Amino acid sequence: MCKYQISRLTLCVLSSYFILNTASAQSEGAKSNKEWNSYPVGEVRFKSHNPETEGAVIYNSIVPNPENYIADRARKVLSTLYFSPSDSIPGIKTIYYNLKEYDGISAKGGNPPTIYIDYSTKWIEKSYGAEKNKSKVSYETDGVLYHELTHGFQLEPQGIGSYGTNKTFFAMIEGVADAVRLLNGCFTEKDRPKGGSYMDGYRTTGFFLAWLTKTKDPDFLKKFNQSTLNVIPWSFDKAIKYALGDNNQIDELWHQYLKEMGDIQ
Repeated sequence: MCKYQISRLTLCVLSSYFILNTASAQSEGAKSNKEWNSYPVGEVRFKSHNPETEGAVIYNSIVPNPENYIADRARKVLSTLYFSPSDSIPGIKTIYYNLKEYDGISAKGGNPPTIYIDYSTKWIEKSYGAEKNKSKVSYETDGVLYHELTHGFQLEPQGIGSYGTNKTFFAMIEGVADAVRLLNGCFTEKDRPKGGSYMDGYRTTGFFLAWLTKTKDPDFLKKFNQSTLNVIPWSFDKAIKYALGDNNQIDELWHQYLKEMGDIQ
């Protein structure tokens, strides 16, 4: 059910994405998947460091073949970020995926050609909860993996410093990762933060980028990612103009988004 009554179609557009598919969209999705099926995402090296933990046991029960599972999700990330395998894509040769016991959720380290992803057995146990809900664990595991794999394959802004030194860089990197997670069905409308700024990163930025993809241009996120190769020094406003045209302005679109989501009048 929609939370607001201003415009049922507009306010539900993100959550409806997960349940409504037209025949043409299914056809395009099938063509896209086929195009990426043989793309070399790198060798996946999975290791369970604490197999005795409850979280590792739960993970093994829902992911019987982690290497194939991770490679499949990597290709879905690529099909969300890029137009075709001929695009300029970071070349990853090896993905080390470590399932281990630690306080936290998940993290990506390294840079192409080698990246590392850690996933916490403690987080799996928390997701499993007292209700012992494996579906919830599977949903969360998928979402976390989409986010971290995006960090491996996405392009980075140029000319504005680094992740640790520039807020715009940070917001773009984390926003795109959560947008990919959302567009692959691993967030719902109830996960959307209200208000804030497109510079906040993570879900706040991610839901905005996904909204632009669903309402302005289905190729928006691909163009937004691609803008890092052509917009130097990079900025949100210049990237928006690159993706949607010079008549678009980031603050105006953000205001429109907040209004259509019911966050402001």
